[in-house]
Amino acid sequence: MLGTLAVAVLFGGVLTAPGAAAATVSAGDAAPGPAPEQITNGDFAAGTAPWWWTANATAAVTDGRLCTDVPAGTANPWDVIVGQNDIPLVAGEAYTLTYTATSTAPLSIHTNVQLATEPYTTDLSATDQVGADAAPVTHVFTATADRDAAQLAFQIGGNAEAATFCLDDVSLRGGAEPPVYVPDTGSPVRVNQVGYLPKGPKTGTLVTDATTPLPWALKAADGSTAATGTTVPGGVDPTSRQNVHTFDFSDVTAAGDGYTVEADGQVSEPFSIGAGLYDSLRGDSLAYFYHNRSGIEIDAGLVGAQYARPAGHLGVAPNKGDTDVPCQPGVCDYRLDVRGGWYDAGDQGKYVVNGGIAVAELMDTYERTLTADGAESAELGDGALRVPEHGNDVPDILDEARWELDFMMRMQVPAGEPLAGMVHHKVHDAQWTGLPMLPHLDPQQRELHPPTTAATLNVAATAAQCARLFAPYDADFAARCRTAAERAWTAAKAHPDVLADPADGVGGGTYEDSDVRDEFYWAAAELFTTTGDDTYRQALLGSPLHGDTDAVFPADGGMWWGETAGLGVLTLATVPNDLTPAQLTQVRSVVTTAADHYAQESEDQLYGVPYAPADENYVWGSNSQVLNNMVVLATAADLTGKDRYRDAVLRGADYLFGRNPLNQSYVTGYGERSSENQHHRFWAHESDPDLPHPPPGSLAGGPNLTAPTSGDPKAAEKLNGCAAAMCYLDDNGSYATNEVAINWNAPLAFVASYLDDSGDGTGPARACRVTYSSHPWSTGSTTTVTVKNTGTAAVTPWELTWLLPGDQQLTHTWSARLDQHGRTVTAAPLSWNRTLAPGASVDFGFNSSVSGAAADPGTVKLNGRACTTG
Repeated sequence: MLGTLAVAVLFGGVLTAPGAAAATVSAGDAAPGPAPEQITNGDFAAGTAPWWWTANATAAVTDGRLCTDVPAGTANPWDVIVGQNDIPLVAGEAYTLTYTATSTAPLSIHTNVQLATEPYTTDLSATDQVGADAAPVTHVFTATADRDAAQLAFQIGGNAEAATFCLDDVSLRGGAEPPVYVPDTGSPVRVNQVGYLPKGPKTGTLVTDATTPLPWALKAADGSTAATGTTVPGGVDPTSRQNVHTFDFSDVTAAGDGYTVEADGQVSEPFSIGAGLYDSLRGDSLAYFYHNRSGIEIDAGLVGAQYARPAGHLGVAPNKGDTDVPCQPGVCDYRLDVRGGWYDAGDQGKYVVNGGIAVAELMDTYERTLTADGAESAELGDGALRVPEHGNDVPDILDEARWELDFMMRMQVPAGEPLAGMVHHKVHDAQWTGLPMLPHLDPQQRELHPPTTAATLNVAATAAQCARLFAPYDADFAARCRTAAERAWTAAKAHPDVLADPADGVGGGTYEDSDVRDEFYWAAAELFTTTGDDTYRQALLGSPLHGDTDAVFPADGGMWWGETAGLGVLTLATVPNDLTPAQLTQVRSVVTTAADHYAQESEDQLYGVPYAPADENYVWGSNSQVLNNMVVLATAADLTGKDRYRDAVLRGADYLFGRNPLNQSYVTGYGERSSENQHHRFWAHESDPDLPHPPPGSLAGGPNLTAPTSGDPKAAEKLNGCAAAMCYLDDNGSYATNEVAINWNAPLAFVASYLDDSGDGTGPARACRVTYSSHPWSTGSTTTVTVKNTGTAAVTPWELTWLLPGDQQLTHTWSARLDQHGRTVTAAPLSWNRTLAPGASVDFGFNSSVSGAAADPGTVKLNGRACTTG
């Protein structure tokens, strides 16, 4: 995920610097140090030169200080700036900036050392609070590159009230020894701070210098001892360089809150044992998407007053909006209405390839309720989530997905244009959006960037999935999705190698991708599953990725927006389709082989995480990689019922919620030590106290081994030489480790649903058996369905639901009332077979318009609960 490289405003634009051209200046009277002073006239003894300030302010030296009148009513910090240019910096050298300031009204100022021209890359980006009392401020940072003429900028705007800001004793000296950053990791006893399912694994990690086993005790909230044992020495964990032991209290199943583990004289954070621990996380992780909708007012009644805001990018001043957006110069001569969709990450760009995997995983979360044993749909249904579309008889999670799907389809090139049917890669501000920035206050011009094959195939895949999922609820929208999907596929086949420019990174992330075979595979899988068309079957079977686990789920990376074939495999493995039994077995083997690999990683890791990249190379957004591996594991658990896969998912949750080297829960509001300063434009309390922290359920990107050299000034300042799993800062400015993103919260929502559906960890009880027997005839088939109540209580009335593969249509039915909406079939009783007694069976049947025997429908549910089949 690419975050802010710099505040994208014209810092060197219209400036007023009286006397700057003719003044003779001194080096000031700062005390000499071991390194040269880089600031000229830092004590203002020589007047104002070479200091400058923006034209909307006035400044003068008063009582030996540079005092600037800050006008009232400015919107952004950079609307008023005091600064100095032509500051030389040496790459890798540490610098100490000090100054003293006062303000007649409280100011939250941004202090930057940066390039003086685009892209305004920062070496230091800090937020300081200034009031009436003068207090020295010190920042130590390391220059990330050689710079002949850097800029020091005090951004002092963004306040409703006028103020006088006075600056004195400004010094910038090189050669300072940066302080060694030691993160606050709290207790060395590391546990899942949310808690553990009663029948699931319960493991933790102890950081200690000891090399022999140590006693541990599990304490209940009342101080009583619930279990004891001894730790297992594990040696040095390579991801953290910590010497660690592990401990296991899986035998404890008693539900309760306030448990702690004591070991080596230390006490863990408190946690719970019980079912339902992840119920709120399912809703919170999905609410993230409503919070980040573009083009709609965010309602306080749904999210609370602190998160409510006007609609962004609808063309209401100062917005230029997304309703009539031009292309970048030279890209096209038309304009598009691309309103809606989700803001991608910490910035306010909208990227089709990132939106694609995110909306697909939201739809997967819902589709799992149609195909997986034990997956519950009620908590995703109409009225269950924080969306404004309640009462429309559409599951809320699909309402949320539609908001993004509408936007993505609007990004298609219009008919009659040279690349008609292709999809524009992204839309965002012409320059990087400032931080902080509420979307409705963004004044920049939005621009469409060139179409790409990858973006086009993202629309082909997600719109195909949309077509089958929306068919029961909105036939017109489903048809629109199918048309868009087929149009996009045709365009991508005609233009198979139109790739994103890796240099197109001004104002937004590049999202370049040099290999689109995975997108072709994913799109073919979704189109085939929805339509049954042999064109897409052949595209699947002819792909070099088909059946290749290493290609579909790369061991070092797994699924992400640049590797999407796995999304297609998961669909083929779980959603009924027209693959032959042998082909289906092969596809499911790809899933379980990948899951075996991830489960082994979880079992081998001293922190239990199902993620072990080569050379501990934790990537940008590593937490999303952990979660996508957990999605594969959860799917394998659904397919096989094997505890090994479920346990690896649960250990992955342990890692995310505190059993990790930093003792950090990476999800806001979950755990005693959760992230709360993620990089975001309007969840930016650390940068502006008037703005909120991220809402509960927001996932931080997580440790990133390359963060110190990524251009992230916070990471460069504090994380040089960090161990892989320690390369993280809960800091609003650290975009390389602490950004949020739609494609990171989407797998969190999937996993939260899986965890909540897991109940106490034993899995759902099965109280029914369904036999589905199909017999072909010349132009179709006849199917007989038998449902048996294997439980001890009568079921009355009963309802059976399942999915038909491809375009199969019912033509004649008997012994039950059958309704078909798209691929979803519902069978309800007649008056004479309304009650299904314990041990009793009901038979009914139908004819369908399919040549040959109808495919196995996969999961069949009786009153919402999956039955045993066969």
